[in-house]
Formats: sequence, C-alpha cells, structure tokens
Amino acid sequence: MKAIKKIALGTLAALVLAGTAGWFSLDKETRGLLKAVPTNRDLLFWSVPQRDAAFRALDRIPLLARWHVVQPSSTPRPLPPGPPLQQLPDIGAYMAGQRSSALLIVQDGKLRLERYGLDFDAAGRWTSFSVAKSFTSTLLGAALKDGYIKSMDDKVSTYIPQMKGSAYDDVSIRQLLTMTSGVRWNEDYADPNADVAKFNNHQPEPGVDALVSYLRRLPRDVPAGERWHYSTGETNLVGILVSQATGKPLAQYLEEKIWKPAGMEQQATWILSKTGQEISGCCIQAATRDFARFGLFILDGTTAGERSILPEGWLQQATSKRTDIGQSGRGYGYQWWTYDDGSFAARGIFGQGIFIDPQRKLVIASNANWSGGARDPKASEAREAFYKAVQKAVDAER
Repeated sequence: MKAIKKIALGTLAALVLAGTAGWFSLDKETRGLLKAVPTNRDLLFWSVPQRDAAFRALDRIPLLARWHVVQPSSTPRPLPPGPPLQQLPDIGAYMAGQRSSALLIVQDGKLRLERYGLDFDAAGRWTSFSVAKSFTSTLLGAALKDGYIKSMDDKVSTYIPQMKGSAYDDVSIRQLLTMTSGVRWNEDYADPNADVAKFNNHQPEPGVDALVSYLRRLPRDVPAGERWHYSTGETNLVGILVSQATGKPLAQYLEEKIWKPAGMEQQATWILSKTGQEISGCCIQAATRDFARFGLFILDGTTAGERSILPEGWLQQATSKRTDIGQSGRGYGYQWWTYDDGSFAARGIFGQGIFIDPQRKLVIASNANWSGGARDPKASEAREAFYKAVQKAVDAER
C-alpha cells in the first residue's frame, strides 16, 4: 500500500487515545493507515488506501463507529471443498481489476473457488455496504412469519408513529421494500450534499431516532407506488420498523433468525447510527465465508416450505421482479436485484456482492474496494460479465 500523508496532531492523538484491544489487534501497517482516516469527512470521500484499511476494521476502531455484536452458531455449516470449476476467466486478472479482497464460488453446496487479495484472508471481516439491505429485507419477512408484522400492505406509520404527518404516512411496507415510496431522496455518492451522505450526520430532535428525524422532513416527489427510486434511507427505515415491531435490536434478531440458523462460523457486527440503531441499509461486518453461507441459507429457503423462517411464497416474491428499474432483463424485488433468468443478487458499493442462481445451485460472494469509486461502471460491468462466465462454466459441466 502506498503511504498516506499525515493528518493534524489532534486527530492523530484522538485515534491513539482510542487504543483498545480492537485497535491493537490490527497490524502495524493498518494502524498507520487508519491514523490518516479523515474522521470529519464521510467514508464515501476517503482515498483508496484509506478505504483499504477501514473496510476490514470499521468495528475495531471506536472513534470511527459503534456497533452491536452478532454471535455465530455453535455448529457452523461446513463448506466442503469441491473440484475446481473449469473454464473460468483469468481469476487473478479479474480480482486485480475489481481490487478484490475476497472471491468465493459455492456450487451444489461445495466450495469450488476461494481466493483473497488486498492482504485480506478468511479470518477477517469486511464491511458489506448495501449487501446488508438483503439481510434487512429477510428479517422483515421473518417478522411477518413470527406475527410481529401483520401485512405487507400495512402503512409505515402504523409501526413508526413518529412518521405520521410526513410523506411516509401513506407509504406501505411493500412500497418501502421495493423503493417505490415516491419520497424525494438523493443517492449520488459523489455529492457531499446528497441525502445519502448527510443523513447519518443529522442532528435529531431529543428522543427521536436520527434517521426518522431526517426522513420525516423529506417532501413527496411523486405518488407512492408510481416510480422506483433507489434510496438507502428507505432500507434504514425498514430496519427501524422491524426493530420497533419485534421489540428487539436488529442485530439480536439477525442472530436469532439468520446468523445462528444459517450456521455462521464467525462473529459479525452491525454499525450503529448516532442514536444507537443499526444502520440497516449498510455495514454488516462479516467473514466472506459467512456472506456465502447467507447465500446458501437463501438458496435453501427457496425449497424450505414450512421449515423456512419466512412466510410461504414470500422469498419467491422477494427475489423476483416486483418493479421495473429501466434495465432490460433486470428488476428489483424486496431489496434484491433480480434477473429475468431467475437469479438474483445483493449488491453493495465498492464491489461487495452475493449472487444467487437457484437453477444452478450457485452462490458467488465477493468483497472489494473499487478504485473507480462507489459505483465504478467499468468494474460493475466486469462483475456482471463474471457472473455470466461462472454460469456458463457450470453449464459446461452438465
């Protein structure tokens, strides 16, 4: 990694004084890089080396974040090795282009490829960014099955009374999950004045969750249900709704409904807002193998029937096209990106992803730090091409 320029003495001193067991568990080079992280600037605008250091360590630096812990299963799900998948593209070249920290391919329950980069390994945790949206959606489905939420057509304000009188007052849970609320939101990751960059620094009214305080001020753009518009704020509101309905912190519900039942091997963490709520549109820190296990858990859920943590038929709806996004062959479900061939994916900025193809019993889990920024179009296109290449390689074996 290239050197980082020094920062002001005050920030450096604060980071050093934040020294805990977590801080000293970092290697010397990573600690050095993290000392250069600009704590007064949103992560979206950090340099590539700063992100390299931070993405693997957000939950070990108290000055950067607070978090809730998610405990693993006492009986981890095995990932038995399978024969290497043949006819793949050059993996080294692909990972270099993605600036990939991890790439796993699991097919028919067997681990057929596992590679790491950026000095990352299987023992480390990498932040998920918007891959967390698909976890949050699944928890809402679980809350429906458990009876905490009565209907997908219930209004948001039924579960979050502080949204009454806002533009979200007449928005249904279904519209929230499909991002068709019609409420104005700016998700431009390159704009420091965009909602996605400002909401977590918003100063709320006393006793009001920071996100609720921010979102209830936003105006309506179009009638609810008329237009799809990507909004991390909507997913964060889903998380608050689930937490309010269940009466449990989201991390606890994740542990109960997914992390332990799915047989996760390592502890995970979920970053909190300034008012102590999990930022549910982002920031689950987990081992890449456990991200792959989540893919397998969802894959199993498509045939689990009554044994599923989800209502019958709900997962099939969640992972198929519910709304048009203006891209041929693709759509959006309940916080899942969908493809017309029946596959679907969780996606996060900077290259995080879980791709699931039920027809081929295929899961691809990847973490990265794209050099071209949050939505790097070239890297994104290369990832989509890689998914297709893996599908083709699986088909060639049949």
